[in-house]
Amino acid sequence: MTRTATRGLDWPLMKNNILREDLDAVCRLLQQDDPILTQSTNVRAFEREWSEWVGVRHSVFVNSGSSANLVTIAALRELYGAGGEVIVPTITWVSDIGAVLHAGFTPVFVDIDPRTLGMDNDQVLEHITSNTRAVFLTHVLGYNALTPRLLSELARRGIPLIEDVCESHGATHEGKRLGSLGLASNFSFYYAHHLSTIEGGMVCTNNADLYETVRMLRSHGMIRELDSASRKREMADEYPDLNPDFIFAHAGYNVRSTEINAVMGRSQLKRLDQTIARRSKNLRLFLDNLDSEVYQTDFAVEGSSNYAFTLILRRADDVLMKRVMQTLRDAGVEFRRGTAGGGNQVRQPYLRSIVGPEAWKNYPRADHVHFYGMYIGNYPAIDAKRILQLCKLLNETANQN
Repeated sequence: MTRTATRGLDWPLMKNNILREDLDAVCRLLQQDDPILTQSTNVRAFEREWSEWVGVRHSVFVNSGSSANLVTIAALRELYGAGGEVIVPTITWVSDIGAVLHAGFTPVFVDIDPRTLGMDNDQVLEHITSNTRAVFLTHVLGYNALTPRLLSELARRGIPLIEDVCESHGATHEGKRLGSLGLASNFSFYYAHHLSTIEGGMVCTNNADLYETVRMLRSHGMIRELDSASRKREMADEYPDLNPDFIFAHAGYNVRSTEINAVMGRSQLKRLDQTIARRSKNLRLFLDNLDSEVYQTDFAVEGSSNYAFTLILRRADDVLMKRVMQTLRDAGVEFRRGTAGGGNQVRQPYLRSIVGPEAWKNYPRADHVHFYGMYIGNYPAIDAKRILQLCKLLNETANQN
């Protein structure tokens, strides 16, 4: 295949994730007489619809997945007390670890399970101590990172589970959607994700106290954000010297989203199941046609909801990795080395002063993905022919002398 021909793949990380019908929905909002654009009825409606889709009682719409991380861990601190440890992944997005640090908790890292890229569940259980306040688990690139043993042990020990489902909308564990299995869960609606509101995120929970705390933290810590009328009255009665409209129960944030983002999310939610099915079909075609002697293909796809094609060399090979990356560049295929979050987080500058400059040595499986893994965009507009072309190209590259 020539350089000119391969460039015809024209394969960005994401394409056409926001359709004309989504933009038309926004236009209808803007064409109303004096429309409300700040957080209002559409935000509420999107939260209700999303809760029903995930299978939870409560959802809180915020301005990004990172903000969802931030207010969730802040709420954990408010409800369960400051200090202690939170067990976290080595492969995840920076804001998960950042939220733990901002809330004053100590992150405790574990290595990955190569088949899910999520936390090794056995290592999670081994690292639980009397100082453990929560397990913050990321479902990476659409793979389910939970096992029945982990869930039952966390429940038995009274350790809250927080799920990062930002890359895994619609993935399931034993028939239940991820994001419905822990104390709380976080979703991202960034442009490249399964559902996009351009920027946006969601906190989901079945716990009424956490829900109300997150609602307040989202908007400056104000009690007027509470859903519960009785709790509002109790707080107002407790502080009679304060204007009830301006009682700040927490030192909160302003991470609200807008009616425009909510309208776009409601429009996209109508086709989300179809989008997920197509992404999952694409992933299976991709993995089934890669050379399994060279590339890892035995991922835990059961119940998965693929975010991006996972491309990881089975063995450490710097020469081959450079050749594969050059082939993708020549073919016009965008990729991200290191998979989620750029690879092993403990190698990052913000953590080296906390965990030490050589902490990466303790996580060899995450470190392999850091250097010999990447992801490639997966979206409904990609057809089977192009996926097969890409697999052929990658296999030919792997078998060059």
